[in-house]
Amino acid sequence: MAGSTPASPTTELGKTVASVSPWAEAWRRFRRHRLAYWSLWVLGLMVLAVLLGPLFYKVGINEIDFQARLAGPSAKHPLGTDDLGRDILARVLYGGRISLAVGLAAMLMAIIVGVLIGALAGISRGWVDTALMWVTDLFLSLPQLPLLLLLIFLFRDTLKAAFGLEVGIFLLIVLVIGGFRWMPVARLVRAQFFSLREKEFVEAARALGATTTRQVARHILPNSLGPVIVAATIDVAAAIIAESTLSFLGLGFPPDIPTWGRILYDGRDYMDIAMHWALFPGLAIFITVLTINFVGDGLRDALDPRRVL
Repeated sequence: MAGSTPASPTTELGKTVASVSPWAEAWRRFRRHRLAYWSLWVLGLMVLAVLLGPLFYKVGINEIDFQARLAGPSAKHPLGTDDLGRDILARVLYGGRISLAVGLAAMLMAIIVGVLIGALAGISRGWVDTALMWVTDLFLSLPQLPLLLLLIFLFRDTLKAAFGLEVGIFLLIVLVIGGFRWMPVARLVRAQFFSLREKEFVEAARALGATTTRQVARHILPNSLGPVIVAATIDVAAAIIAESTLSFLGLGFPPDIPTWGRILYDGRDYMDIAMHWALFPGLAIFITVLTINFVGDGLRDALDPRRVL
């Protein structure tokens, strides 16, 4: 009727039902996944601990006390000390910052590269798609750990000289790990594009004269973000494990810059007399990766429109 304004809520059987945004509905579905919901809280507490802990626990990470070397957990040293008497709690809190930063930075690199290559392959046809998928399959077939070790040996000294010790090693590890994590994201995004580019709303936008760039930016890519977000959580966990593996092999950060993997590497020879040295950083890696995987599992269920919780 002319002059009337449509009501925003919908009515069903005489009852007014307010509309819910897709993100609010996804959050409601995520909260129904109890394990993922509480894992998010545990992960958030761990992030706050590594970010704010050193502000309150002011013991130096390289503060040496030979009288307390290899001491077990106590009131003075809640997680014990290492072979030089350095406080393990201080080193675990500091190392958590580096491990999480490496995981997030490598994830961002893998997601950006994977989305770009997957979107370009998914919207293209012919030789462009074939060439990009050939490159993706080539990277997938490469043995990752030997190549990681080779690249670190080749470029570690160059980046250390160019950017300094800590920044150079950080950039090298992020580039190496992120450079071998983008391929699953690219294949996932490509498959999403193949499915969405034939949908009715994309066909309608194309019929109205929308350019290919607008179709991708406004219609296809936003509807592909659900699986990408889930893949991002998996990549964070994988990057943390990869950094810990490199540090455990002695190819990561030097001993005076602790990460969780580096602390494990330093404590491997003292498992029989000082198990706490390797136990607590190992628990930190285990809990962090486990909670991230549970959060990713919850996001997968929450962002899947075919699943009803």
